[in-house]
Amino acid sequence: MAESVLIRAVQIYKSYQQGTGELPILKGLDLEIKEGEAVSIMGASGAGKSTLMHVLGTLDRPNRGQLWFQDQNLLEMGDDEISLFRNEKMGFVFQFHHLLSELTAFENIILPGRIAGLEISEVRQRAYELLHLMGIRERADHYPNELSGGELQRVAIARALVRRPKVLFCR
Repeated sequence: MAESVLIRAVQIYKSYQQGTGELPILKGLDLEIKEGEAVSIMGASGAGKSTLMHVLGTLDRPNRGQLWFQDQNLLEMGDDEISLFRNEKMGFVFQFHHLLSELTAFENIILPGRIAGLEISEVRQRAYELLHLMGIRERADHYPNELSGGELQRVAIARALVRRPKVLFCR
């Protein structure tokens, strides 16, 4: 069975205003990512890796081009619609964990499900499954300042996976 295309970027251009001119970052990028495929983006510092991930993850819009998720043209969506889409279909693990310091590991993990209004018992069960899978179940009631760097990243990964996203972006 052929794998279906999950993300398709067509002629993506992205530049940023810098002083009186523009700094071009992405210059006509074409990319296809198939469902189930793992993709690594490598390049020198300043090559546009983060910009590309932000565009593909709908955190930033390109100046021009097309961005498709399966059969949906993401660039035709308004800001609210794309935010809802992103929350449902995409998970993000950032270089810095961005956990909320006033919440426990468990509370940080269930937060995306709570925001989405999902059934709390289902979200709690999924969070405990992920804590167990990540090997940090016994750390569920600990706050971020009580966790090691590796534990913080595992909590961030669990938080990104709690809603079972179709795509996971890791930076």
